Amino acid sequence: MSKIIAVGLTLIAFYVVGGMSARHEIFPWPQLSSLKRTVEGEKPPPPSRYTFDDNKRLIGDESKTSVVCPAQTDRTAVLLLLGQSNAANDGGQRHRSEYGARVVNALDGRCFIAASPLLGSTDTKGEYWTLLGNELIASGQNDSVILAPLAYSGSEVARWAAGGDLNAVLIDTLKKLRDTGYRVTSVLWVQGEADFVLGTTAEAYQERFLSMVDTLHQHGVEAPVYISIASKCLEPSNGGFKEHIPDNPIVRAQMALSKSGHGIREGANTDALLDGDDRYDDCHIGGTGAEKVSRAWLNLLRGESHLESSR
Repeated sequence: MSKIIAVGLTLIAFYVVGGMSARHEIFPWPQLSSLKRTVEGEKPPPPSRYTFDDNKRLIGDESKTSVVCPAQTDRTAVLLLLGQSNAANDGGQRHRSEYGARVVNALDGRCFIAASPLLGSTDTKGEYWTLLGNELIASGQNDSVILAPLAYSGSEVARWAAGGDLNAVLIDTLKKLRDTGYRVTSVLWVQGEADFVLGTTAEAYQERFLSMVDTLHQHGVEAPVYISIASKCLEPSNGGFKEHIPDNPIVRAQMALSKSGHGIREGANTDALLDGDDRYDDCHIGGTGAEKVSRAWLNLLRGESHLESSR
């Protein structure tokens, strides 16, 4: 009987030690896990329709419809889409082209009928740029729309400035657009939430943003650069704060930049435009928010067109 009790206590002890080891990643769990992987071999990741590059940017989607890249005319909008998650594939509603190959997603010299998620940005949820493309055509503003996304979730402005890792990706993107025969007609920038959380000063934000704009100019982009008023991303689960302060250094920097010249103009003000119901998780843009934001961009781009035609 005593032997049975002893064996039982030993098994319990092994169970407790094993559980603690696994929970806290201490001996012997890591060593045993490593041994198991060596014996069994690394398991391949489960199959997915998506392909990502080393920076987690979406570069392949088996559901995409490839098309010949349409030629650019004076009725074509070529939109370079930059920023962080609210410019990337983190939206709460997916969209697709309602005009077939008249709204396309361009990436690395290839074109696809536009549909969420867009190739070129991070994540695999929804976005509102395809909706904007549909609206630009429906309004009569354009005959075709080329969407060239390059948005990285959580990215701060320093990464886009000269010397930053995303600056190099930006340069490569501009080269490939040029090689495909496209001239950017508008740059749409939606970013600032990460820098507000990081405590970036207004002066630093302006300096780094202007550095990115210099990169655009150095590589042949003469189009207006629209800078959104964007700093709001609430709740710790999103890396943000419980409450938002509307008058903050990032907003002041964005407002100042939009009036500074250099071809920079004020873009959609997502801080003011969207209420709590428009963000599905207190940060990212849901279905109603997508409709509001795409409409705001449409009005800005149509206003720019009217301004150009009156000159």
